[in-house]
Amino acid sequence: MLINLTELFACQLGHKEKKEIMPELEVFTGGTESYQILQKTPVTFLFTNLAPGKVRVEGEAEVVLGMQCSRCLKDVEQKIEFSFSVDVVSPEVPLEEADDQTFMEGYQLNVESLFSNEILMSLPTKVLCRPDCKGICRVCGKDLNLGECGCDTFVPDPRMAAIKDIFNANKEV
Repeated sequence: MLINLTELFACQLGHKEKKEIMPELEVFTGGTESYQILQKTPVTFLFTNLAPGKVRVEGEAEVVLGMQCSRCLKDVEQKIEFSFSVDVVSPEVPLEEADDQTFMEGYQLNVESLFSNEILMSLPTKVLCRPDCKGICRVCGKDLNLGECGCDTFVPDPRMAAIKDIFNANKEV
């Protein structure tokens, strides 16, 4: 969805305008992962004219993404709330004053691109189904939240590997 900012770029200094827009994005793709957007709220935008050809875009929203637990791979609903404040400039403004304008297409603001960028910046580093998630067994793959599997998960101390080699070399067959 594109919002035409031509009139806002030409408005008087300090002019404010508020808009509420429901993003059309259904699937969020961040890097190599894609997540289904299960719920979303309308994005509340506040546009403020800062100078001729320069507008501040502020807003806030929340989405619920369908993700997987980082430890046990169960499906999890992850709520992400974000707010943003970016300054955009018209194409007539010299390039030095235009910072990152990847979500601007001429005089139009690409809402989906801005929305995706803000979700990406707000993604958690680790998603857990619950804080004490035990994950899955490294040997058999059983979900350890449901109970122990009985697999031998002993990991020897790597500092003792040299001593173990000495004992194994001196063993009689």
